[in-house]
Amino acid sequence: MNFEKLLASSAKAHGHLCPGQAVGVRMAMLGCRLIGIEEPTEHHQIKKLLIYVEMDRCAADAIAHVTGVKLGRRSLKFTDYGIMAATFVNMETGSAFRVLSTEEARDLVPLYAPGIKGKASQQLEAYQRMPDSVFISRSAGSSPVKDCDLPGPTRYKAICSRCGQVVRDRREVLMDGEVLCKPCAHGAYFNEAKEITWPEMNWTPDSTGISREPHRKHDHRILHPHAEIPSH
Repeated sequence: MNFEKLLASSAKAHGHLCPGQAVGVRMAMLGCRLIGIEEPTEHHQIKKLLIYVEMDRCAADAIAHVTGVKLGRRSLKFTDYGIMAATFVNMETGSAFRVLSTEEARDLVPLYAPGIKGKASQQLEAYQRMPDSVFISRSAGSSPVKDCDLPGPTRYKAICSRCGQVVRDRREVLMDGEVLCKPCAHGAYFNEAKEITWPEMNWTPDSTGISREPHRKHDHRILHPHAEIPSH
């Protein structure tokens, strides 16, 4: 893997070049190398890799870009610790390494990029010059992956006894003998959710277009796919 090329393509995919991109690219390169995956985006290796990222910052985008892991493919796991770290797991061998971007590296930025003006510019330059031994801390370990967290088809489903929503992959909560989804059990990030209707709510991809008539009255009832539309 070529650092310069990966940094450029990662910055393009992310939307801008920043210190976090340099951090993430280097973390990804080292993490993959430690677990024996040299070309993570190649088809024969892509299913071997699983990564846990511990922050939702620029570095996470870089890690995903370099390695090809994706949230929807379940090869990328977000563990919200707020730490600039990621654990790389080789699903075939069981090898796992946690890679951490050190705070000491930030203190050493002026030493590795003297004379560079601007904090972000100086960090970006320094993070491209520092050796891995200074820039990143590594720790070997194990990261057991539960079958409910594995890529592939949904293995488990439960029904929330309160709201009736389907909960996948063993994310339900058992409370006082009652099966609940997490929003019903512990509260959610959204408040006072209500069922709504909206103009053109019966639109489908086969529709020819969306009406833009501002004063037209709309029938806001949800129609069954086989229901007859009443004449007006």
